[in-house]
Amino acid sequence: MEEIINRVKKSPLISIDLEAFLHKGERVIFDLKDLLFQGMILKEEDLRRFIRTNDWSHYRDKNVGLVCSADAIVPTWAYMLLAVKIKEYANMVTSGNEAEIEKALIDQAIEKCLNSQDFLDRKVVIKGCGNIRNAAYAHTRITEKLFSKVSSLMYGEPCSTVPIFKRKK
Repeated sequence: MEEIINRVKKSPLISIDLEAFLHKGERVIFDLKDLLFQGMILKEEDLRRFIRTNDWSHYRDKNVGLVCSADAIVPTWAYMLLAVKIKEYANMVTSGNEAEIEKALIDQAIEKCLNSQDFLDRKVVIKGCGNIRNAAYAHTRITEKLFSKVSSLMYGEPCSTVPIFKRKK
């Protein structure tokens, strides 16, 4: 009887599953509207007191988006002050809603992924199936990061790929 050989396992392809690099922590929104004086103005002294006295530990390992849902002008430094404090506990802090959190997490995952292996002049397959919430963004970003480094880039599974890019020799 002839031995069965797993050609996918023996191939020189590097397979990337971005979902494996995505942080699994809860996504939460921090709305600055509750910190506004009379629903319109953010006072620096009040914000700094809130930052000093609030229990931030419930943001541990979470992914936080900073927004202001009220029709108010919030100075940029307010987001910066909150980000510094929340980041002491959270995995990630960004400005924006759930969609912006997902984009920031995708960017974070891509950075982790690309720092973990050497892709220079390699054949790479980006896994296509999965539960990434913004797959088009994720796959576009990783393509942008990889295409100048790899010899070829494919989409799908190692046994069934769609060619995306192949460097001319």
